[in-house]
Amino acid sequence: MTISPEKIAINPLQWIATDDGWIDPSIAPPLAERLKVIKESGIRSVHAEVPADLTTAEYARLLADHGLLPAPGYISGPLPEDEASLRELLHKTDRMSTQMAELGLPTVFVATGMNKQAPRVHRPAVGADGTPERLERVRDVFARMGETTRANGVTAAFHPHIGTWAETEEETRFILDTVPADVLSFGPDIGHLGWAGADVIGLIREYGERVAAMHVKDYHADVAERGRAEGWTYQQTVLAGLWAEPGHASVDIPATLAALPDSFDGWLVIEVDKGAQATPEDSVRLCGEWARRQH
Repeated sequence: MTISPEKIAINPLQWIATDDGWIDPSIAPPLAERLKVIKESGIRSVHAEVPADLTTAEYARLLADHGLLPAPGYISGPLPEDEASLRELLHKTDRMSTQMAELGLPTVFVATGMNKQAPRVHRPAVGADGTPERLERVRDVFARMGETTRANGVTAAFHPHIGTWAETEEETRFILDTVPADVLSFGPDIGHLGWAGADVIGLIREYGERVAAMHVKDYHADVAERGRAEGWTYQQTVLAGLWAEPGHASVDIPATLAALPDSFDGWLVIEVDKGAQATPEDSVRLCGEWARRQH
């Protein structure tokens, strides 16, 4: 399997990672500055996220002006508790998947959201407070999101994520096994699934034909294991040095990619929430070095 250089992208979370182990988009430098660093790193595509003050066409021109292409973006929101909140999430899903279609992207990641007060943020990676009833509701929400994106010609790639109601291998399998493949594809994050103790390579091998895109995330397995054993919060685990730039921690990324089917034609999206480098720019450059080695 050969990955096209244009399909190795980055979601540059480095610029919005906070000192308390969280994510805050308001602290990011201007988009043009970030795009310049990404282009100089050798990465050719970037996670698509249309700013509120730009049209989709204006955003596409900005990417093109920096010599970059769009890669699948990410739709998430709190698990709906009633019909009104479900309509709100589906409206967001419709709007953002329309943007993906306008950018020429056939795929978008979909996830449930997390916040600092969520039970699974306080007890991450162990499926805390899970119930069959809630998991069925989560499954139904993903199915509705998939139906909504499909109406816009875009495939929804289910994205398990630590700190949400879909984080473990068992939950991942349940959702994939009970939602038709033409409604929901698979968008695994190899770092988040690994943090939860999943057999990541086994999952990718078993559901490989449904993988439309993947988040490439490296992490230190000893930190993840200790955090799970000692009951650390999401932020405590991150601040203990969980994440790393690809190829610099515990994940066997080559073996993981080798588990994908030969027919895989999706995107690899690099993510480093809070890496080991001194600055976001240094981290992005290191990600670029990894991306260039894949060509």
